[in-house]
Amino acid sequence: MKTSKWIEKNTSSLVGKTVAISGATGGIGKELCRHLAALGASLVLLDRNPEKSLALKNELQKDFPALNVKNITLDLEDIDSVRSATDRLTEDTPDALILNAGAYHIPRHKCSTGFDNIFQINFVSPYYLARRLLPKIRERGGRIVAVGSIAHTYSKADFSDIDFSGVSKSSKAYGNAKRYLVFSLFGLGDYGKTVVVTHPGITFTNITAHYPKPIFAVIKYPMKIIFMKPKRACLSILYGLFEDCGKNEWIGPRIFNIWGLPRRQRLKSCSDAEAAQICATAERIYEDR
Repeated sequence: MKTSKWIEKNTSSLVGKTVAISGATGGIGKELCRHLAALGASLVLLDRNPEKSLALKNELQKDFPALNVKNITLDLEDIDSVRSATDRLTEDTPDALILNAGAYHIPRHKCSTGFDNIFQINFVSPYYLARRLLPKIRERGGRIVAVGSIAHTYSKADFSDIDFSGVSKSSKAYGNAKRYLVFSLFGLGDYGKTVVVTHPGITFTNITAHYPKPIFAVIKYPMKIIFMKPKRACLSILYGLFEDCGKNEWIGPRIFNIWGLPRRQRLKSCSDAEAAQICATAERIYEDR
């Protein structure tokens, strides 16, 4: 099925609605913004690079002249930036918040919170945004859509090393952060209606461009052919705005969680005991912020 036909069948107008999206200038974020704009939504672009964010605003308004766009600087590594952005969002609460931004293979260091930056970017900051904005978004009958990852299956949580700062592999640190994000959000009271977890499978974006240059030069073209393009991969995230889920269900590509159009799927990758401990840890981290 063509992307346009799928959108026509599985979504509805967003005219009069405002959607805030983090990581808006990335590969998936950009395409998602275009889909949202085509559905009539107003946008709030949350991005750490003001110049790139403004350039995207101009690009979108050129293609969608009636589009209303705001820019808010959000650096997920910097908890002060996260608090400031959240304060601005609470003043004029959007109808939907899409927690799309993430980071995988980046130079690692400790943030001001004391957490590894991969953990901070992919869990601590998105969870803070979700928890603070949840009451107002619930009141509006809105939705928070978080982007998880199949990488959450790479390992179980280690509560003696919460942020995996003692683990050298970025893939495991990233997977651990996404594990925290996915199952902490499952633990929120109204999961499935106000809060939904999605994932795009594997697509060719900057987050996958982490290999050494000689290797990347060889594999990038096969990757572009094999994996879904961001325009199609982001449909799972878009669907999260419209489709309710049950507890421990998420929305992602239907074929091996990698390819195809989105569907709801049940997750069996975490025990109830581990999930409960993740939720309790998430709340302690949130209260400390």
